[in-house]
Amino acid sequence: MTKEHAALTPEQLRASATRLPRVSLAHLPTPLEEMTRFAKRLEGPRIFIKRDDCTGLVFGGNKTRHNEFLMAEALRQKADVLVWGAGVQSNNCRQTVAACNKLGIDCHLYLTRVAHNDDVQGNLLLDHLMGAKVHVVDCAMGPDLDNLLLAEAEKLRQAGRKPFCWDRITGRPIAAVSYALCMAEIMEQMRAQDVTPTAVYASAAGATGAGLAIGKAVLGWKGSVRLIAPIRWPWDTAADMAEVSNQTATLLGLPQRLSKADIDVRDDFIGASYGVVTPGSREAMDLVARSEGILLDPVYTGKAMAALIADIRSGRLGPKDVAVFIHTGGTPAVFAYRDELMGQA
Repeated sequence: MTKEHAALTPEQLRASATRLPRVSLAHLPTPLEEMTRFAKRLEGPRIFIKRDDCTGLVFGGNKTRHNEFLMAEALRQKADVLVWGAGVQSNNCRQTVAACNKLGIDCHLYLTRVAHNDDVQGNLLLDHLMGAKVHVVDCAMGPDLDNLLLAEAEKLRQAGRKPFCWDRITGRPIAAVSYALCMAEIMEQMRAQDVTPTAVYASAAGATGAGLAIGKAVLGWKGSVRLIAPIRWPWDTAADMAEVSNQTATLLGLPQRLSKADIDVRDDFIGASYGVVTPGSREAMDLVARSEGILLDPVYTGKAMAALIADIRSGRLGPKDVAVFIHTGGTPAVFAYRDELMGQA
């Protein structure tokens, strides 16, 4: 951070977000639960889990928070169709088509199978059940898929429709607002329990992490936001997330700014590539399910929890720490990973 600014209260941060259009989609605030049996198994710090798998919209997840702001922007633009895309087992797309249905907007999904097969299972099954117009493609996630979405949106525009398209440049700062607000929500819930967290963990390499990072700065919280990347992007992830954070602060009319050095993002728990099940994510899923009755997924939350477990075992988190783990959802993907998960059981 280049300059210190007066910290805002959670109430003041929420007030700053009222300048942006928003539509109510999520069940908020989501619960914050202490994981006492899980923490005892690890003999480490107190651990709380922020249940953003309970946001609603077809099994919930972090993208439902994002969509409160993104869908409001689509409505502001009078869009009648969304053009969205990601992997075939995208949690984002599953929540987005649900939001579209709730708001009466058509949804075209362009789903790439480069990281997973396109068996109609898990999230992909739900996309079909909700009536999305699903197009399975083979281009890489990132710029290639982004360009495809923009081109398909232009075709719809030429046909007389009013498309709203996922745009990495303008969309992520809008979505990140929701996780700056989530950080405020966490701080209020911890304060109500008279507990001060020392670290927040989340699976994030984009808008969710950028929002948490700028939320930490705006609220003046002195703890650590530890972001566990689920994917390796073809750019400098930390620098990119700092830029998104700063664009989000601009949208909120706030002066705080971050640099690359302010973003604690790690890519050492991804495994060989995006979407693969790792021994660490499999162990994390087992430990959490069998001690707390909470299901993680193998691609996102399982890997983020593997990082938290590793930090306890290495001593980076000690008995005096208090960790908050944000469960960003992803449960339906478990069914599509049956063979991989049973093979590592």
